[in-house]
Amino acid sequence: MSQDTLKNGQLVVNTVKGLVMDGTRKANSGHPGGAMSSADFATTLFKDFLNYDPEDPTWFNRDRFVLSAGHESMLLYSLLHLQGLLPLEELERFRQWGSKTPGHPEVHLTPGVEATAGPLGQGFSQSVGMAAAEAFLNETLGADVVDHFTYVLVSDGDIQEPVSLGSAILAGRWGLGKLIAFYDSNKVQIAGACSRVDCTNYVQAFESFGWHVQEVDGHDREAIAEALKRAQMEATRPSIIIGHTIMAQGSAGREGDHETHGSPLPPEEIAATKSKMGLDPEQFFQVPAAALAEFRARFDGLRANADEWKANLKAKLADKDFAAKWNLFTGPRSALQVEMPSFAPGEKVATRKAWGACLNQIMDQLPQLVGGSADLDPSNQTVKFRDHVGCFGVDGFGSRNLSFGVREFPMAAIVNGLALHGGVIPFGATFLTFSDYCRNAIRMSALQELPALYVFTHDSFYLGEDGPTHQPIEHLSSLRLIPDVIDLRPADAVETALCLDVALRQEKHPCCLFLTRQGLPTLDPAVHTGMAEGVKKGGYVLVDPEGGPDAVDMVIVATGSEVSLAMAAAKQLPQHKIRIVSMPSVTLFERQSKEYKDSVLLPKVAKRVAVEAGRPELWYRYVGMDGLIKGIDHFGHSAPYQKLEEEYGFTPDALAKLIQEKYS
Repeated sequence: MSQDTLKNGQLVVNTVKGLVMDGTRKANSGHPGGAMSSADFATTLFKDFLNYDPEDPTWFNRDRFVLSAGHESMLLYSLLHLQGLLPLEELERFRQWGSKTPGHPEVHLTPGVEATAGPLGQGFSQSVGMAAAEAFLNETLGADVVDHFTYVLVSDGDIQEPVSLGSAILAGRWGLGKLIAFYDSNKVQIAGACSRVDCTNYVQAFESFGWHVQEVDGHDREAIAEALKRAQMEATRPSIIIGHTIMAQGSAGREGDHETHGSPLPPEEIAATKSKMGLDPEQFFQVPAAALAEFRARFDGLRANADEWKANLKAKLADKDFAAKWNLFTGPRSALQVEMPSFAPGEKVATRKAWGACLNQIMDQLPQLVGGSADLDPSNQTVKFRDHVGCFGVDGFGSRNLSFGVREFPMAAIVNGLALHGGVIPFGATFLTFSDYCRNAIRMSALQELPALYVFTHDSFYLGEDGPTHQPIEHLSSLRLIPDVIDLRPADAVETALCLDVALRQEKHPCCLFLTRQGLPTLDPAVHTGMAEGVKKGGYVLVDPEGGPDAVDMVIVATGSEVSLAMAAAKQLPQHKIRIVSMPSVTLFERQSKEYKDSVLLPKVAKRVAVEAGRPELWYRYVGMDGLIKGIDHFGHSAPYQKLEEEYGFTPDALAKLIQEKYS
């Protein structure tokens, strides 16, 4: 690099650091220390390497950059300002109500932000999902359509979270050569020195994971640039650049101070630091013209590159077959046309097997469907999918089954990364009781408005012999507590197909599909004519007594395997006129109008019952404090499920007796 380039490059870095200091100081909140230690790498990447369209932050073939160290958000906002995506006024409103510069970057809020990293480790894992999506689409749509890098900036805290290491192992196994991580190893975290908590040799660790590893002085921008070039040339292994850095590097008197990790610098320290950097100590949020010109020197070339890609895509879309494929992969999910299998009425089918039948039928209809199981392929009914479409990375990047191994949290976070990239419909599967491992990533799915699909089989104590560690009790209610997560607990095979159809058509909301291990009688849609529309609304009238709604004197609301239980119990209560309501989705039902909900639940009917093999508390919403709820509020036991349903009172006889005792 020339001396002018180095000089102006330093001015850009200093400008970024000045914005970081001013933003956190004005907010009296934030994390300047790590942002300053990462600034040399991030500025070099954005200024000299990152491929994007300066006019369109959503350009499909852009490089993705994930700030996994989300607490360093002012670093990213400063770079987005230099890109022209954020006005300076937004940096001045850092962490304030209504701003586009929240404490941690949020993908749906701020142009140029690729992921809501939030909790440490998940941004790294999401970058693995993004890189996997790129590799798949590169193979499937063509390298002239999808060919970009995924970059991720991680901190000491990110690398300490086990979810990162689990995801790193998968990235190495899959050979994601266009994934490039920069580890800002400043060896300081919020509580003090990292040496207090970590003795890992990360060079050896990542080499053992199958990564290409480099170590550099994280403040030597020439060394960083050379390391990035070498990483870009590494085709078969993901790359990590371990940058040895100094917390709050460049500050006048606080370098290496762990307190700068989470606290703004004092005004006098900021002024002294600006003077040291050649900035005006009396000016705030300053962006020198020379720094802006240096940062934007590549803009004409970046625009030309994006325009060339767009022209190529336009030409390819003249081919009807490619156009149909492109529209299928990138078009709205609400427009999907999917044919589900049919099921014989009366036949007993576990809803997990119904899901498997649906997956097997739609896997060729949806070539953009990718996903897999956390080492529970037979139990989760993904074996035929795996064998038919091949294992991603192992059998090639065009293969669609992601073998996650026993890594539920990495699986869920990677699914988010796949969804963030776009062009694919991702899913992950495991037992419902292991959703606890996935939970924070599911929460991040909802926060990021991602239509991820989580398939949870073995959804209640009916799991049986594996015992209480594997029998979910609180998990249905727990996942329903996450805002904007769509719960889908189908009553039978027909509802399973309908629920899956609902999930596939989501544009912004993650779905959790809760499925049984035990067989359930298949309902007849010709008899229960409201099923298709009812499932879309989350709850509907499945059975009405003779005489219709006006005759109803009792309403029983049930979900999943307890719908058939409620129907069987109702037959033993001929003295009552019972309406059976199937409610596969509380979330969807609550979105309906009051008029619709009242038409289903008939609030004037005093005798009310709710049945679900999970925590009972939620159901008081629908039956009132005087209603009857048959749930379970204790851990299970290891025994055949038939014995458990007898002991716990989940038989038609026991439920009918309970109802009779309550409403005799």
